[in-house]
Amino acid sequence: MTAAPLRVLLVDDHATVRHGLRLLIDSQPDMEVVGEAADGAEATKQTMALAPDVVVMDISMPGVNGLVATRTLAELPRRPHVVALTRYGDNAYLQEVLRAGASGYVLKQSASTELLQAIRAIAGGGHYLDSALTSRVTDLFLDREGRKSTQRRAAITDREAEVLRLIAWGHSNKEIAAQLDLSVKTIEVHKANAMRKLGFGGRIDIVRYAILQGWLQDG
Repeated sequence: MTAAPLRVLLVDDHATVRHGLRLLIDSQPDMEVVGEAADGAEATKQTMALAPDVVVMDISMPGVNGLVATRTLAELPRRPHVVALTRYGDNAYLQEVLRAGASGYVLKQSASTELLQAIRAIAGGGHYLDSALTSRVTDLFLDREGRKSTQRRAAITDREAEVLRLIAWGHSNKEIAAQLDLSVKTIEVHKANAMRKLGFGGRIDIVRYAILQGWLQDG
């Protein structure tokens, strides 16, 4: 029995872009476009009505932009996986999109295979960063942390690393506690200890660390 194709919602304010994406995605045997939206407000309505597995989200749109829409979708009871599709490759955009709750980030100027790989990866519960960005994000992390970070990383325990990995994958403290059969308080302690040892200031540091460790390339 074959699995049902992945249900994809396209969000972009340019009709020609949506048309091209529909042709690309519908040509794949394991995915189909179930709807389109031209702005963030419509994206939320379509998501609630159609319950897509993946939302391909443009970031720069008039009205409700993709960043705001991504935050809104992250609060839905049945939240879809979101992959940002944008022409902007700077770190500020990447950081904000990850904070908003997106699981993937692909550049419009990249090969079409990047988007297809991203859709499949995040639909399976993973994360995906455009290959043009991964090395730069890793370099940025290394430049900021320097040699001391390597020494600090060796000090975190296996359990602390496991908690960080699950956080990077988007799980809440409550979900991690249930998965590891520990209390939420214990998870919070492991997270706090790991972040202190590694000198992390927030979730984006955990995501960068996860990229460095190869944790987000699974799936």
